[in-house]
This record gives sequence, C-alpha cells and structure tokens, in this order.
Amino acid sequence: MNFSNKELKKKIIYRSSYRGSKEMDFLMSSFVNKYIDLFNEIELIELSNLLDLDDENLYSINSGRKTSREIPSNKVTDLFKRFRIKDY
Repeated sequence: MNFSNKELKKKIIYRSSYRGSKEMDFLMSSFVNKYIDLFNEIELIELSNLLDLDDENLYSINSGRKTSREIPSNKVTDLFKRFRIKDY
C-alpha cells in the first residue's frame, strides 16, 4: 500500500503513541515528534520500519544494549540510539 508523506507521518505518529506501555509510548512519541518533520521519504520509511520492532529491542537500541535481532544501521536508528529524553 502506498502512502503519501502526510499519510505516512500520521500513521507513524499514531503508532509511536500507542506502543503498549506508557514508558515506550513516551519515548517513541518524543523521538518521533522531534524528528518527523526533518525526515525525507526514505527516512520516514526507515522510521516506520523501526516502529515495527518490539518494545524490548527498541529499549535495547536506545539504551545501548545488545538486541536480539539485527538492526539496520541508518540515520534514523543512529538518531534513536543517541536520543535521550530531557527533563520536562
């Protein structure tokens, strides 16, 4: 299914906000809201693919731990590895 960038962004924002745990909802939605408007079409697809990962692997990526599956190295995953939620 092909999505326009606007539709893809809406899908990504929704998926990042409803992960299953409040902690991961907050982490992913904060990351997405910070970077989504800076990503081109390919990076949006990479972000969508990142959101397909389970919460355990996403947390491992973000905290610098070993993941249980191979994670592609790209701009989006590199930004997510370094992303930290500041005090709000």
